[in-house]
Amino acid sequence: MSAATGPRNASSSSPRGDWRGARVTVLGLGRFGGGVGVARWLAERGASVTVTDRDPAEKLAESVAQLAGLPIRFHLGGHDLTHFRDADLVIVNPAVPDTAPPLAAARDAGVPLSTEINLFLERCPARIVGVTGSAGKSTTSSMLAAVLRATSGTKVWLGGNLGGSLLDELPRIGRDDWVVLELSSFQLARTPLIRWSPHVAVLTNIAPNHLDWHGTFAHYFASKLNIVRFQDAARDHIVIGPDPQLRAAFDQMHGDCAGIWRYAADAQSFSAVQQSTAAVDSDDRRVAWPQFELRLPGLHNRINAAAALAVNAALGFDSEPAIAALREFRALEHRLELVSELEGVRYYDDSKATTPEAVATAIGSFENPLLIILGGYDKGADLSAMCELVARRARFAACIGQTGPKIAEQIARSGGRAEVCETLPRAVEACRAAARPGDAVLLSPGCASWGQFVDYRERGRLFRKLLNGDAPA
Repeated sequence: MSAATGPRNASSSSPRGDWRGARVTVLGLGRFGGGVGVARWLAERGASVTVTDRDPAEKLAESVAQLAGLPIRFHLGGHDLTHFRDADLVIVNPAVPDTAPPLAAARDAGVPLSTEINLFLERCPARIVGVTGSAGKSTTSSMLAAVLRATSGTKVWLGGNLGGSLLDELPRIGRDDWVVLELSSFQLARTPLIRWSPHVAVLTNIAPNHLDWHGTFAHYFASKLNIVRFQDAARDHIVIGPDPQLRAAFDQMHGDCAGIWRYAADAQSFSAVQQSTAAVDSDDRRVAWPQFELRLPGLHNRINAAAALAVNAALGFDSEPAIAALREFRALEHRLELVSELEGVRYYDDSKATTPEAVATAIGSFENPLLIILGGYDKGADLSAMCELVARRARFAACIGQTGPKIAEQIARSGGRAEVCETLPRAVEACRAAARPGDAVLLSPGCASWGQFVDYRERGRLFRKLLNGDAPA
């Protein structure tokens, strides 16, 4: 049984079918390939595509190579504002801030803006579950896709901020399918351009992040809340986790959704509550699931699993196959992933942990003695509470990247042991020297990877290679 009757797609200024001759500028190719999928999709449909990026060609060689053979013009190493003033449409990479001069040029010229995810959302015929939050959204999205594959009886697609574009899959996505999208604050900041929110919106938690892009926590929070901004009161669902700020925000919202599902988990059990949004005559219904073990460590992963079960319950699907799917679910890459055991020491790759809150969650997953690798690019987050926690819980901290010296100083000031190692190879070497049998060594940086790595994936892959002896120390 399904609570959805089909998609709600808003109109926009982008063509729905015939792109031939449309002048489209893609702003931001990205070293991670953020603009590759949409540039290819547009070119293959006959659009006249110009891709422009601040980085020079040598830094973008891998992304450019993926577009070889397509009739695409590249303007790399800077921007020519005429490409934005004279376009019919500008596609904005999620990482590009609204203050970027090319966007101002496009707006001044009356050129409409869109994004890769918005193009997909406008054209997707399937029902969509959107997942966002400051931590846990990738694992929650993947758990949810596994659950819906086991319970919905139809095809389930997984995409969004997890990487890769679903635009090319549109011809194969059916009206009765489900699409699970992990949605970042960058992506959600621009979904109001098409007045879109998903049929089911999942918000895991909220904490300051990406303040270098958003400017303020208020703007970041507001971007996250766009996931529910255009929901339909008659048929849509909100599923929120045990986060006090989120729950306080939704306690102040009335009558804008069919029901709010609140989920939680403790060390023994899962639970979810459906709470009516009506101001009176509330008819709460608690749904509980039997205790079962996950393969993944930590209370936070039980909470992620509870989110998937809450969505499954909201949609009216059976719980038994959902629980069976979660029993078999394994850790995603770079998210508390056990990657090696050497001389009685276990090494975990949690490179995706790019916020202090994510580090706290990771640390809380372990009871055994802990050594940790911290640091990276400075996104403007307050790292003091993280450093105090590390000083209490970790025997040793190896600090890397731009924030490394500051982190080491704060840990030492809080009574902990820390060393400035600058690079990941030196940090791994220092941890191996300090570790004892029974210890866990955790790469959970609490900071972005930029400056030393293309992204968190490259950082995590190097960690694994260093442990396996496949990279120079």
